[in-house]
Amino acid sequence: QVHLVESGGGSVQAGGSLRLSCTASGYSYDSACMAWFRQAPGKEREAVATSSGGIDWIVYADSVKGRFTISRDNARKMLYLQMNSLKPEDTAMYYCATDIHHSLCGGLPKASAFTDWGQGTQVIVSS
Repeated sequence: QVHLVESGGGSVQAGGSLRLSCTASGYSYDSACMAWFRQAPGKEREAVATSSGGIDWIVYADSVKGRFTISRDNARKMLYLQMNSLKPEDTAMYYCATDIHHSLCGGLPKASAFTDWGQGTQVIVSS
């Protein structure tokens, strides 16, 4: 059974940093597409960054390029999102997601393309 658990969210002032972590279990993590999504109140869930399995292919949303870094530790089955220079508009619930049927994420797929999700971790950035 696929299981994803996020941690590391919190409250921070604008310009600050947070590091999100996602612990994965129950599937072939190293060969699966992994992603971070976020959803702000009243808005659709959007992809922040994706990391394809088995290949060094990472894609970021334009809104976070240069500020966020996605990384994965296949040995530990961990996914990370380092968030620097945070802005109030980064405030959202952040989710770890995987598509266990595909290694290549193919850019920034819609949420419907992902098979499994974590419960989310809240990030609040104050001005």
